[in-house]
Amino acid sequence: MVIGAGAAGLMCAATAAYQGHRVLVLDHANKAGKKILMSGGGRCNFTNLNTAPEHFISANPHFCKSALKRYSPWHFVELIERHGIEHVEKAPGQLFCAESAKEILGVLLTECEWAGAEIRLNTAIRQVRQTARGFGLTTSAGVIQCAKLVVACGGLSIPTMGASGFGYQLAEQFGLSVLPTRAGLVPFTLQPEDKAWLTQLSGISTEVVARAAEAAFAEPMLITHRGLSGPAMLQVSSFWTPGQPVTVDWLPQLDDPFALLIEERRAHPNRGLERWLRQYFSQRLAAALVDQFGWQGILQQFSNERLATVAGTLKGWAFKPSGTEGYRTAEVTLGGVDTDAISSKNFAVKEVPGLHFIGEVLDVTGQLGGFNFQWAWACGWCTGMAL
Repeated sequence: MVIGAGAAGLMCAATAAYQGHRVLVLDHANKAGKKILMSGGGRCNFTNLNTAPEHFISANPHFCKSALKRYSPWHFVELIERHGIEHVEKAPGQLFCAESAKEILGVLLTECEWAGAEIRLNTAIRQVRQTARGFGLTTSAGVIQCAKLVVACGGLSIPTMGASGFGYQLAEQFGLSVLPTRAGLVPFTLQPEDKAWLTQLSGISTEVVARAAEAAFAEPMLITHRGLSGPAMLQVSSFWTPGQPVTVDWLPQLDDPFALLIEERRAHPNRGLERWLRQYFSQRLAAALVDQFGWQGILQQFSNERLATVAGTLKGWAFKPSGTEGYRTAEVTLGGVDTDAISSKNFAVKEVPGLHFIGEVLDVTGQLGGFNFQWAWACGWCTGMAL
């Protein structure tokens, strides 16, 4: 029995069924793979060719190594190519469907059908108990017995897609520790003073380097009517802790803007700073930066010290988010079931024979760019092969 008809659960179900097991997938949702369908703007960033352990966050950074090594991105690419799915590489290593995320879900559902795995939707699970022969599940469709149980019901992100804390509750029921959870890969909300000037620029995207804690990402930042988003902000949100600043390098393409500003002042002393900024930013953003930081006036009025301050702000603007948008829009859930209690080989609970936890419910979270899907495929496959 597999609880959860998402990426990891469907992969596990098809793999286990191909090994000759009788497999039943249960999900309370009315449709399988909802998060697959909405991912990547409907195109599904289904893997990353550069998958490696350093792209994952966990209290035990070694836990993911075995599965990622045994089931690589190329294994999954081979699978979808056998089904005739065309794909494109949008950014280095990031593979998307050429057409639609529906194709990835279609592959998984077809594999389950071919292998003989049954999927039962609209089925709520009310109780799980250990029995002499495995596990007994009390569901909205009656009591179902199974020899082995795989928990693949995900985390707390995007509750409108059916996310819940059920997997964590099951883990605690069987004596496992659940590490604190929080939203990851999620947009930031802003303090009133920052929101006042930035939200007027809603829709503008610009390349930055964003830093939080020890992490730094060179990606686009998107200004929205709620705060700051885009890949740069989503990435650092997984490393940010409340109360700490996020630093933005607005001009990552320039090593020394101070020297360039000195030269600009020498060559064009009667020009304003906004004109120089327009080389790198849209007119709206350049004007907003000048207004926000008080950079009005012609360049000959700027001392070296003032130009140094301008350069410092452009290379390291620090802001303290008021928070994040939370699980409502988060792509992943950080934290989860403590992997110390789980085998990295077959994802079995060491102290509870026949019980397995896979996917997002575990304390393993990938960075943005297809890593979380590759984790789902890898742990689903490894578990399915080991059942």
